[in-house]
Amino acid sequence: MKVKATDIGQMASASDVIFDALRQAIAKGDIAEGQTLRQDHIARMFNVSRIPVREALTRLEEQGLVSTQRYRGAVVTTLSTDEIREIFEFRALLEPEVLRYSVERMSEEGLEAAKRFAHAFATETDSSHWGELNRSFHYSLYEASGRPYYLQTISAALDRVDRYLRAQLVLTDGMARARREHEGILLACIRRDAEEAAALTRAHILGACVSLIDFLDRTRATEEAKG
Repeated sequence: MKVKATDIGQMASASDVIFDALRQAIAKGDIAEGQTLRQDHIARMFNVSRIPVREALTRLEEQGLVSTQRYRGAVVTTLSTDEIREIFEFRALLEPEVLRYSVERMSEEGLEAAKRFAHAFATETDSSHWGELNRSFHYSLYEASGRPYYLQTISAALDRVDRYLRAQLVLTDGMARARREHEGILLACIRRDAEEAAALTRAHILGACVSLIDFLDRTRATEEAKG
């Protein structure tokens, strides 16, 4: 029997495709906070039934990116400054520890990858790519830790604040500061100085938190004054 077979087991399901597309759109700010995600509209966009859309929205809700509201359905969440501060404080506890595990295990190939991501982040002119390149740089340093659950948890935390981080990088001097701090973290890793790399990472995360909350406080106060 001559049949051109496709390994369906290696293909993403419809709900996976929809989930990834919506997650990225939320992270980039293409779907604004407070916006309603209508199942019928999304189903028409992807030419599918509502079932995979509902599955994707359920996963987004589990990650805290959307919430189900009465009479409105799935709505992109808005994080308060207290919630954002808590997420950053959590990251500042976990990510330096992951980096400590990773530094002594990093291969030369891993360090070269981190250098490439640091350079790409520093030279990228399209702001829509900054968030993903920032994440790729940090992950390239964490991968050797051998802590997949930690990395999964860090990824979920970043998913919740990516859209705010991107806005802060674009609309403040956060990009220039991030470039400098990435360079310092990378150099500490190259020297295999786990303690300095961890300390710089913690300061990097907490500094971004202060800058982001200050930015949000000012922009939200302006919006309230206009409203």
